[in-house]
Amino acid sequence: MKVYCASPNSRKEVIEAMNSFLAGDKDKIMRESIYGADFFVGDGDSTLSGINVLESYYYLRKNEDFMPLVRHFGSFLLDSGAYTFMAGSHKGGCDWDAYVSEYADFINRFDVKLFFELDIDSVVGLAEVERLRHKLERMTGKKPIPVWHKNRGKEYFVKMCEEYPYVAIGGIVTKEIPRKVYETAFPWFINTAHKHKAKIHGLGYTTVANLQKYRFDSVDSTAWLYGNRGGYICKFNPRTGLMEQMSKEGCRLKSREGAVNNFNEWVKLSRYAEKFL
Repeated sequence: MKVYCASPNSRKEVIEAMNSFLAGDKDKIMRESIYGADFFVGDGDSTLSGINVLESYYYLRKNEDFMPLVRHFGSFLLDSGAYTFMAGSHKGGCDWDAYVSEYADFINRFDVKLFFELDIDSVVGLAEVERLRHKLERMTGKKPIPVWHKNRGKEYFVKMCEEYPYVAIGGIVTKEIPRKVYETAFPWFINTAHKHKAKIHGLGYTTVANLQKYRFDSVDSTAWLYGNRGGYICKFNPRTGLMEQMSKEGCRLKSREGAVNNFNEWVKLSRYAEKFL
């Protein structure tokens, strides 16, 4: 299972550390690491290739400096960013055809292999989502990852699995369906996808304790960001496969070091998941 760290671009400290690593400034990275260990180094392999990242086109379209890092990652997923776009200053006045054209151009320029459709069913309806998806396919010559939402129904998910090599389940973060209800249905979704030889991604699902139970091919999460918000650091436990939270009463978390450490610990979780889940 691949575990993608979502939106690392939202923490500039992590990107700076990645760039420093590529530039060979390891001493600087070691000083910034809470544990004094080299950043992004595992099993003696000084590389970023063990990192899986999900980022949003909405943010990358104005920060293309991030893209040179992508070729060093183990895997990269691009989200359309449509909902973020819609919730911003463009609320109520989106030219989706223009947005898809720009999205496709970005995918082509940087040769992005894995990217999601614009799953904006609740805004424009499924028929329009399909039209935009087909336009995206024509412009890129690649199949995007369609995202199932509850309005599409059970049979539509089967159709997605028949027609696409990679599918996703959405609405988890937004609680479109209560989490417990969703989890009850996860085995059906996963088994159906695999029956049709399709990979399946759980968007925004990283309840770490359940990753061994629900064998998605990939999931993503922004949970590595929570430590900075909550004032704690993460520590991955390879014996249990779980992520532990560490804090010290009376001490304040250093934002920069905390962000780098927590990202690095989630990378360890990701490597563990690829090997054992």
